[in-house]
Amino acid sequence: MKHLNTLILLLTVFSVQVVAQKGSISGYVRSADSPLEFVNVGLKNTSLGASTNQNGYFSIKEVPYGTYEITTSFIGFETQTKRVVVSSQNPQGTVNFNLKEAAARISEVVISGTMKEMTKLESPVPVEVYTTEFFKANPTPSVFESMQHVNGVRPQLNCNVCNTGDIHINGLEGPYTMVMIDGMPIVSGLSTVYGLTGIPQSLMERVEVVKGPASTLYGSEAVGGLINIITKKPSSAPLTAVDVFGTSWGEVNADVGMRYAAANKAQGLLGVNYFNYQNPIDNNSDNFTDVTLQNRISVFNKLSFARKSNKPFSVAGRYVYEDRWGGEMNWNSENRGGEEVYGESIYTSRWEAFGTYQLPVDEVINFQFSANGHDHNSVYGTTLYYANQYIGFGQLTWNRLFGRKHDVLMGLAYRYTYYDDNTPATAEADGAGNEPSVTHLPGLFLQDEIILNEQNKILLGARYDYNSLHGNIFTPRLNYKWTSENKNNVVRLSVGNGYRVANVFTEDHAALTGAREVVFEGELDPETSWNANLNVVKQIYTGNNSFIGLDGSLFYTYFNNRIVPDYETDPNKIFYSNLMGSAVSKGVSLNLDMAWTNGLKILAGVTAMDVTLEENGKRRRQLLTEQFTGVWNVGYTFLRAGLTVDYTGNLYGPMRLPLLGELDDRQEYSPWWSLQNIQLTKAFGSQWEVYGGVKNLLNFTPPANSIARSFDPFDKEVQFDDQGQVVPTLNNPNALTFDPSYVYAPNQGIRGFLGVRYTLSK
Repeated sequence: MKHLNTLILLLTVFSVQVVAQKGSISGYVRSADSPLEFVNVGLKNTSLGASTNQNGYFSIKEVPYGTYEITTSFIGFETQTKRVVVSSQNPQGTVNFNLKEAAARISEVVISGTMKEMTKLESPVPVEVYTTEFFKANPTPSVFESMQHVNGVRPQLNCNVCNTGDIHINGLEGPYTMVMIDGMPIVSGLSTVYGLTGIPQSLMERVEVVKGPASTLYGSEAVGGLINIITKKPSSAPLTAVDVFGTSWGEVNADVGMRYAAANKAQGLLGVNYFNYQNPIDNNSDNFTDVTLQNRISVFNKLSFARKSNKPFSVAGRYVYEDRWGGEMNWNSENRGGEEVYGESIYTSRWEAFGTYQLPVDEVINFQFSANGHDHNSVYGTTLYYANQYIGFGQLTWNRLFGRKHDVLMGLAYRYTYYDDNTPATAEADGAGNEPSVTHLPGLFLQDEIILNEQNKILLGARYDYNSLHGNIFTPRLNYKWTSENKNNVVRLSVGNGYRVANVFTEDHAALTGAREVVFEGELDPETSWNANLNVVKQIYTGNNSFIGLDGSLFYTYFNNRIVPDYETDPNKIFYSNLMGSAVSKGVSLNLDMAWTNGLKILAGVTAMDVTLEENGKRRRQLLTEQFTGVWNVGYTFLRAGLTVDYTGNLYGPMRLPLLGELDDRQEYSPWWSLQNIQLTKAFGSQWEVYGGVKNLLNFTPPANSIARSFDPFDKEVQFDDQGQVVPTLNNPNALTFDPSYVYAPNQGIRGFLGVRYTLSK
């Protein structure tokens, strides 16, 4: 009994001591000089937390002694994290916060709409902005794949064997989309197919997307829209950023970014991306690799110089090398170009340089330049394709305010393009020799942003270009914007003209598969288009401190001289010609953005569209273009545990597919299909993150017969008549030839992934 009483006494003393080892944390949360009510304040990796009262005051009690990271969460304001110690010397920890307003959806800075920095709210041109946090919800090894969760934007694979592709915007194919880095036209022409890989995502600040013609400011290739990749400024980039992940298929991707002092007055930003996949897989048993094998490295460097005038001056460069191949499972490099084992092998070497310099004068005059070279060495079966492209671009802009109502931008531009390959695209007229294509494209443009009053704004613009091959080109545009007094409602109306000069290589990759002969029907004239777009944005802040954002658009584009490849007349040929009729892309899209202070976020979007071609009184849907697409990103963050769950996905409606003739028994339309992913991300302090999950949860893959006659890739057992048409035979009753262009979805099935991120800010 005595021992029991002693034990009880000791436990009681111990319990008192344990209870005594607790304190509290309190403080105030303000924005400027105003208190913020209902702000969630929590201790990371614990269940302890509180909300602020009407005076902005919070108090967290029963806090065990220790060192904690305390964080805030409040819609419309940036999250802040501070460190606080609760101890016997400091049992009542105190910490105050002064929150900054977050870059709200309509307050983010954009440059793509008007070629000038302004908030998304003020821009008369609708611009969608996607930050790196958006892309982290489903990490991918390339910008090409990252765009799959942007509403109305779809990465389209163009070949079942080599897995090259392009970006569709509102149903318009890759050649209609201009891709830029820091506002400079970098990825275009030959590199449209390959240039979207190898951009170090650790250095990306955001991605801006403009849907609809932007040719008035950016010229050719901006007919369908543009994607502008904005890189971080060296002054604000992390000191070190590392992101490495791998998948259960054997893919490995590494992004490394580093900020450094290049000189006393120069800051540098270095980034390296490396991707490797060397694991041949044939799950659909067609004896072809489901995914191409790749070995790619990209090096990016950006320098920003401090000047006495504080005017911007920066230069950047990137180099990309990629070796990729796909084909029969027993293919190796010794079979390259032979006719025994089919393979598609591509060596790509590419360099880029670009920069901005503001002249040291009182006026705002900027000189921008870019240059790139692309060397291409590829083999598609026995078809050899070699190409070189060099592009030089220079642009001088002058921006000035005239009074209080006119914000004028004037510009002079010049673009030089050299392109040479071993196809009929650069052959002399008589076919006896080779004649590289050289294009000179000087131009000038004028833009006047007219501020009628605080709520109404008009943008007038016009551009004149002289193409050395096609002559004069004029592209005007008109934009109108209305903003409500509370800034939560915006209406934009845009009418514009676009043009595009053809580059046959970018028209369709199927021209190079070795399965078809390219035929040009006459001289290809430039395409022109007219586009109208109505955009409505509404933001709602509810009483329980949640946010709802709606962004809807109606779009209509009408084309003249549309360049259309014809796959259906002859299964052995692709006929390129200007459409003797018209083409139309029209539809409606809606984006939904919702956020709650409890950590739940929902981003979703749907687009319904109709892309058709009309010729000789006949109307048909464009190949490989869906009528419906939906995307979503649902995320929930357990703030106190530092754990985030992301569920992402997309849904596509049926597309018309390229059949090889009336006897082709494959489906004319693709089924409804969806790619869905889930990811868990765990934060360890402010520097480390570990993430992992599953991609393609539904394990969706297209049919195994997507490659026609995969067992006879050189058509050795196919019979043709005198006109070159396939003759049905006993072993080829459907009159097919080898063809990998029947492709609408990746062949890569379900797979797991695991990665780690490290960020050192100072």
